[in-house]
This record gives sequence, C-alpha cells and structure tokens, in this order.
Amino acid sequence: MHRGLVAAADRAPEPEVGEILETAKTIAVLEGVNDHENIGSIFRNAAGLGVDAVLFGAGCADPLYRRCVRVSMGHALLVPHARFDDWRGALDLLADHGFTTVALTPRESAVPLADAVSADKVAVLVGAEGPGLSETAIRGSHVAARIPMSRGTDSLNVATAAAIAFYERVRSGTIDR
Repeated sequence: MHRGLVAAADRAPEPEVGEILETAKTIAVLEGVNDHENIGSIFRNAAGLGVDAVLFGAGCADPLYRRCVRVSMGHALLVPHARFDDWRGALDLLADHGFTTVALTPRESAVPLADAVSADKVAVLVGAEGPGLSETAIRGSHVAARIPMSRGTDSLNVATAAAIAFYERVRSGTIDR
C-alpha cells in the first residue's frame, strides 16, 4: 500500500470571509477544531444539510489535509471555507452581515438548541473536543444553545453536535431542501 506522495496541486485561493457572508444564510464557525476526522465530518454534514460555508478560527486543522478530504467524501473541496484570525472581529463581522451567532455549549444555562436556530441567518459556533468554545466566543455570541441530552452525558462529539444544529435549521424551515 502506497503511503507516500499521491498528488501535488496548487491550492485555489480561499474566498474572503466577507465574500462568503454576502450570500450565505447558514454557516458553521469552528474554533480550535484540530481533529482531521471531525473537520471532514463537519464538511460532510454541512453539505448534506444545506450549510453554505465553514469558517475557521485559530487553532483549526487544515481542511484540505488528506484525512479531512477523505472523511468529508470530497465535500471539503466543494463547500466554501475561509479563515479568520480575530474572534471578536469575526463575531462583529457576522453580526454586521445579519447573522445570529449561536454558540453550542452543554451548559445548563444555555437555551435549548431548537429555540436558537430559527433566525433568517445563523452562524453555528462549535469548539474543539474537550475544551469546547472559549469564553470569548460564548460571551461574544448572540445566544448560547445546548442540545438536550440524557443524564450522565455531558457532551457530544463536535461533528455530531454540529450535525444536530444543522438539522435543526432544516427542521425549522429556514434551509430549503
């Protein structure tokens, strides 16, 4: 089995964040998600559930890494994505473009997810396995939302949580299927 160089290609330039926000209605925003399989799964879920783009904050792995592309079934090459460095500036930019920012967190004080995703434009924020979103991201978001879970379970895998949020957007009727 060959494990060396399989292909070499020039990367297409990523679109600017502002360019993506002009036409998007639902986006995923990742903070510190550095597991290639999770990123690939998020892209696959985004493609299947009508998410317009994925935005990457600091600490995220490369979405064009071989494992991400494979797990995404190629959707990492098709779903638009871009990076930004400044969380506070990114959250302000999202708000300026009319997005309601929804920070996913297992905190009891958070509202149920179904109550948080029916706005016309929604940005779903997810964080890395373990630490989740930073306090800056949660405090800077319009709403903190949780997925109701059974007792004894404190959280879900980040890709699974994102998929549930994307599905809630579809279920709310805000994403055309």
